[in-house]
Amino acid sequence: MPPVLVARRRRIALVLLQIGGPDRLGAVRPFLRNFFSDPEIIRLPGPLRAVVARLIAWRRTPVTTGIYRQLGAASPILGQTWAQGWAVAERLADLGEVRPFVAMRYWHPFAAETAAAVRDWRPDEIVLLPLYPQYSTTTTRSALIDWAQAARETGLDAPTRTVDAAPTDPGFIAAQADLIRQAWPRGGARLLFTAHGLPLSIVQAGDPYPDQVRASAEAVVATLGIPGLDWRIAFQSRVTPQEWLKPDTEEEVRQAGRDGVGLVLVPIAFVSEHSETLVELDREYRAVAEAAGVPSFIRVPTVGLHPAYVAGLAAQLRRALGVRPIQAAA
Repeated sequence: MPPVLVARRRRIALVLLQIGGPDRLGAVRPFLRNFFSDPEIIRLPGPLRAVVARLIAWRRTPVTTGIYRQLGAASPILGQTWAQGWAVAERLADLGEVRPFVAMRYWHPFAAETAAAVRDWRPDEIVLLPLYPQYSTTTTRSALIDWAQAARETGLDAPTRTVDAAPTDPGFIAAQADLIRQAWPRGGARLLFTAHGLPLSIVQAGDPYPDQVRASAEAVVATLGIPGLDWRIAFQSRVTPQEWLKPDTEEEVRQAGRDGVGLVLVPIAFVSEHSETLVELDREYRAVAEAAGVPSFIRVPTVGLHPAYVAGLAAQLRRALGVRPIQAAA
């Protein structure tokens, strides 16, 4: 009797691209050096950029080490990214064997490590999922360039698709709106969307990030449907002396104190908790708010594993694979 041939299930590698973070205090300086060595971040000729990166990393290491010491000596972003990957993969199980992989831009697991692991798994297809809701050359493009180089160098040649940035994706917007509703104070407040800033020179060179941040915020406001809602957008985390996007989040917190209104902060450009939410927003800006006399200060969580966000990511992946979504994000 001839052997029974069993068809192998379609193997799809889901590669989540994120910024990464140090996994111990001793990794803070090399993490910073990697960050500021990125040509999409510091737009200088290579040799000069390397010198500037080392200088900035050296100067910022003591402060940044203090920040990560408050987080238990390591960034939580890697664990959260893995959790997001498995949650999305579970929703795609009908497509075959979907396995998540994580590639971080500035610390382990680097793209080269992950590309080697993907190659060894021998997928039929690869889908790249940059976990940046709004496109920027400094995040999305940087991560995709990094991955492409790693894939070439490791001989990874499986067909690859990319999930495009979707600042108004229904799942992402529904998740943000739901989290705001859960946190909204009975007496109302000013809604402040805060996003990582960018040097103005990068925006003037054509980066669409601030426009996409506004598109996200406007979509959330429309979904909330609160009549006469007082809302604003601001930018945080300035790290170089050049002119950056304005208004500055810290200044908007002080303005709320002058105006005598409470604040509800929404990290509109972050999908995981990390130093910029857990320390900069929750501790540093809260202290600014208290000193400025802000009546109330509420920080909305990142979308994380919110069911609507995860469903939205799964729907985006299905579209990237040419498969019709089986359900709407909700």
